[in-house]
Amino acid sequence: MLKALLRWLLLVLLTGLALQVFFIGRIALMRWVDPQSTTFERSQAWQILRRTGSLTWQQHWLGYGDLPATLKRAVIASEDGDFVHHHGVQWNAIQGAWHKNAQAQSQAVKRPQPGGGKLPKIVGGSTISQQLAKNLLLSGERTLVRKAQELVLTLALETLLGKRRMLEIYLNHVEWGQGVFGAEAAAQHYFRKPAARLSGYEAARLAVMLPRPKYFERLPHSAYLSGRAEVILARMGDAELP
Repeated sequence: MLKALLRWLLLVLLTGLALQVFFIGRIALMRWVDPQSTTFERSQAWQILRRTGSLTWQQHWLGYGDLPATLKRAVIASEDGDFVHHHGVQWNAIQGAWHKNAQAQSQAVKRPQPGGGKLPKIVGGSTISQQLAKNLLLSGERTLVRKAQELVLTLALETLLGKRRMLEIYLNHVEWGQGVFGAEAAAQHYFRKPAARLSGYEAARLAVMLPRPKYFERLPHSAYLSGRAEVILARMGDAELP
């Protein structure tokens, strides 16, 4: 019995190690090869296909030099102001997000919603590096195991690719609406122009959409979207680029 248990544990360990080698190998390859799609994109494509019977997909790769500086600055200012300086994870931000989430759940328990319902969950604390790790290679489930895997992949991205390449991949694959991925597709979808011609305000609007792109796609005239874009526009001058 003990030997069988040890063999099972060894098998699990070797399987986990093989998975890490596979992931790290794929990340290392991305240093030279542009990824054609991400795990998140493929899952979204499958959902769209199942729901509508057709596949709507907008994406066009732009090299780092062709990505507009306005959008780079806007996304950094909105999503991860310390992107250039941190090593992939900001523990203080994660702690803050957990604290806010715990408070929200506690309040919901004290004041439950009529008819019941799920407890609110505050999502936050993730850097651009962590978002990229999650979108590139992981599923959307939220478990401690998946979060631990995300941290391992984040460190691998930081070590093997560096900030410039990471930002390039991120801006070419991040979701900006249903079936809309990357800066060029977003610029064409929302402003009918190439990404290279985005104004500072337009770039800021796109950056503000990132946490909830499908929601803001349905509410393009949201007062919050416009107001927050003005705030990000004011901060863009302080955003450092890799």
